[in-house]
Amino acid sequence: MGWLRKRPAKTGAAVQLRDGGRHPFGLLERYTPLHGGEIRLYRTIREAVPIVDAAILKLVRLTGGVSAVPRDKRAGEELAEFLRTVDTGRGQRGIQSFLDSYVDSLLTCGQAVGEMVLDRKRQEFTALLCGNVEHIEVQEGDSPMDFALCRREAGGQATRLPRQDLLLFTPFQPEAEHPYGVSLLRSMPFLTGILLNIYQAVGMNWERMGNVRFAVVCKPDSDGLYAQERSEQLAREWASAMEATKDGSVRDFVAVGDVEIKVIGADNQILDSEVPVRQILEQLVARTGIPPFLLGLSWSSTERMSTQQADLLTTEITAIRRSLEPVVERVCEMWLRLHGYDHHVTVEWADINLQDLVEEAKAELYHEQAEALRREGEAEQEDAS
Repeated sequence: MGWLRKRPAKTGAAVQLRDGGRHPFGLLERYTPLHGGEIRLYRTIREAVPIVDAAILKLVRLTGGVSAVPRDKRAGEELAEFLRTVDTGRGQRGIQSFLDSYVDSLLTCGQAVGEMVLDRKRQEFTALLCGNVEHIEVQEGDSPMDFALCRREAGGQATRLPRQDLLLFTPFQPEAEHPYGVSLLRSMPFLTGILLNIYQAVGMNWERMGNVRFAVVCKPDSDGLYAQERSEQLAREWASAMEATKDGSVRDFVAVGDVEIKVIGADNQILDSEVPVRQILEQLVARTGIPPFLLGLSWSSTERMSTQQADLLTTEITAIRRSLEPVVERVCEMWLRLHGYDHHVTVEWADINLQDLVEEAKAELYHEQAEALRREGEAEQEDAS
């Protein structure tokens, strides 16, 4: 009789649920070194690695503190008031807010652009704005001293911007091959990609091994009858038992046959990432010039080493300030000319930190003490003679 015939044996299907995991910053994996068009890549690095973003922000803050002293003393107070209250857009005032955005673009993009805005009659300095370098291209002239800032139109044609004398442009660490500056982050994409792969792998391992998964293996009878039905029933009961734990109840799991239950990943160890991550961070932090202890990194550092690192940071900040001085001078000279004053001006920067003042005070104290001892010695010689 046909209905008494054995049903064909069915085997349980092995299912793989793991998908390929990648970190969300895919632009770093497809990076190819180019001469231009890397600005979005550098901004992605800052977004992906907080320690790099923190280092640049610290450089921006430490660079601040500028003032100007005109040759014409009558313009001193008015110029200082202008630098303190000049409109810099988006609710910001003061040349320091302009320099913060300007230095941020300078370090991240390798160049910075700005604009001095005059009123319609061109008699008053009304605003000082920082531009987006992604919208600007540099067009070279017949000589290295002759260049113009252009805007790339939708059709691909570069249009020369009007009033070049009101535009500000500064390259960061220009080279012969890159005369219009290079980003502080130029050497970071490769190592940043490796660092993100490590972090992504660590996150996925903790997601899979920290949140315990179980492997339930059921070995069917030798004839293999109804293997699919039994596996489906086993899966339903196991899922029901696991679901009950969410409500605080405990259910026992009972199965007939040879059933084996294991915890997935219990016998594996997560790779130690401390050494490779530190090696990569050392390279990234070294490029920024920021001492590690200022970024919260508790690496081995003696007091003398910390002092030397602080001195090196001072030289880095001084170099950035030298790049900004022409911009500040042009802004002050424009304001002085508009108000009929002598356009010559001297840019002065505030001391970088209190430690410099302390060291200078100590040096002056030691000098005065040595001078006092020398005078006492001369007085004793005169009395003896």
